[in-house]
Amino acid sequence: MDKLKMWIAIVVALGILIVVNLYRDELNGLSNGKKVNLLEMTGEYGDYEPALGIDDPVHDPSIFEANNEFFVVSTGVARSTENPGGIFVRKSTESLAGPWAAMGEIAVPEWIFEYNTAHLWAPHVVEKDGTYYLYYAASIFGTNQSGIGVASTTRPGNITSWEDHGPIVTSAPGETEYNAIDPMVFEAEDSWWMVYGSHFGGIVVQELSDNMKELNGEATKIASRQATTQHNAIEGPTIFERDGYFYLLTSWDSCCNGVDSTYKVAVGRAETVTGPYLDSKGEELLQGGGDIILDSQNNQIGPGGQDIIQKDDDYYMVYHYYDGDADGVIRMQIRKINWHNDWPTF
Repeated sequence: MDKLKMWIAIVVALGILIVVNLYRDELNGLSNGKKVNLLEMTGEYGDYEPALGIDDPVHDPSIFEANNEFFVVSTGVARSTENPGGIFVRKSTESLAGPWAAMGEIAVPEWIFEYNTAHLWAPHVVEKDGTYYLYYAASIFGTNQSGIGVASTTRPGNITSWEDHGPIVTSAPGETEYNAIDPMVFEAEDSWWMVYGSHFGGIVVQELSDNMKELNGEATKIASRQATTQHNAIEGPTIFERDGYFYLLTSWDSCCNGVDSTYKVAVGRAETVTGPYLDSKGEELLQGGGDIILDSQNNQIGPGGQDIIQKDDDYYMVYHYYDGDADGVIRMQIRKINWHNDWPTF
């Protein structure tokens, strides 16, 4: 019997080792030495290991570099309104291609509990003068009862070092047209700006104060699909500058429905931060215009929730999608942007 138990233990151990090694291959986009995805990538991560029952999905990834390391922050894991999931953090010490290691989640601040949310959403991180600022959202789902908060640290590699500063902007039914979620912060025209919004009143951009914790002036609406879609299905804005143009990426249609998701990424551009933003046909994004540059293809369903990182002269987009070959498991992907006539393509 002792020998039988020993052989059983050996077989079990070998089985676990095989599963772990296959999983590592999957993270590198390899299966039996072949690419498992049909779209070219520089990295993929889903935090999904069936043998251990681990599933920490990567929704709305945002990427930044600090101290020669790459970090990805993403929407928290949904739990409960009493114990909401905080912004999740991952790190790669080698390259954009990974491997990406989970660091855990940033503590949830007290102010967000009034929004009865099961997790914090759609973060974005920027660096200014050695301090890193994390912007994130809390919302009562399906409403524009929402708020965007900000936290800061000088040590982004330490997830306990973030100091929360409370909400920077809020929205409420009957009080604001916009929905204060999906923040993205960038520097342009000698100022810092925040672009945000989801459904409801569309996408707006607003100037940030020098302390990065307050907004100045009024918000300017720059994109909307109210004239062309039900519920104004546009969100997740990203703005970046290249060769005299400001490019606005947005996620269209339906997220977060697994393989039934219809998310896709569209683009327009402008010569100033506040617009007007036009697509390649000259249609205004305020009137529903936009060129779709990334849509569902093969096993990759509902790509969106994007962010941009620039390395030297190259631009990379990070986003999530649902894996149609794995029952809709959420994946993260990073892809280099190509350019044609000053328009981004893949």
